[in-house]
Amino acid sequence: MVQVAVAQFAAGLDKERNLAGVRELVGEAAARGARVVVLPEYSMFAAPRVDERFVASAEDLDGPFATGLAETARRHGVHVVAGMNERTDDPGRISNTLLAVGPDGKIAATYRKIHLYDAFGMRESDVIRPGEIAEPETFTVDGLRFGMQTCYDVRFPEVTRRLVDAGVDVLALPADWVPGPLKEDHWRTLVRARAIENTVYVAAADQHAPTGAGNSMIVDPMGVVVASLGEGTGTAVAPVSAERIAAVRATNPALELRRFTVAPRT
Repeated sequence: MVQVAVAQFAAGLDKERNLAGVRELVGEAAARGARVVVLPEYSMFAAPRVDERFVASAEDLDGPFATGLAETARRHGVHVVAGMNERTDDPGRISNTLLAVGPDGKIAATYRKIHLYDAFGMRESDVIRPGEIAEPETFTVDGLRFGMQTCYDVRFPEVTRRLVDAGVDVLALPADWVPGPLKEDHWRTLVRARAIENTVYVAAADQHAPTGAGNSMIVDPMGVVVASLGEGTGTAVAPVSAERIAAVRATNPALELRRFTVAPRT
């Protein structure tokens, strides 16, 4: 059994202030027993619209934000997952990157967002470069394997299924889910659906207003919301266990009974 936390806050334009908020939330979650803390997409820097400000904010994986994340993970002896704006070799576009840092302060896994948010009137691809499709990077805590995907990816069930095929037990899902008509309903429905259809845990950490819709949650393999947050800053903690996954899969062997696999689209 592993205690997992989702941490919710609203990142802004001040990167130092955002990192201070991350440190505080990780410390709070660790004090509550969390071994893994999942923070939102764009934890390093966020603005109401994804534009050239995101490019200007970008850092390398050994820059101040990643270094601060590593120091925080080491100080509290936890794994930390958070979203950052990663500099690329393209001066006009960056990567929307998830970084998982272990309690040793080293990078345990990375994920660069594959499905960019070119929907609902937004165009993330104007300044974000989509990640390459590669074998999923995962990390393990006490025998449970964790994988990552980002926000809009949750609308594409193949992303989660590929992670499950790679042996993932817990999906870490950082997001900055843009508010709007029915968007909160979509968020809750999609997060629970990915847990139910794959019989895995989902730890979904969202930003709250003004850029995000809040409603961060941890969902178990049967689709039960075992911990959640509303519209404010804070942490929610819940245990995840291999025993619960096994019990659900004995009742609902959907993965065993399926007749299709996932292949990249060329």
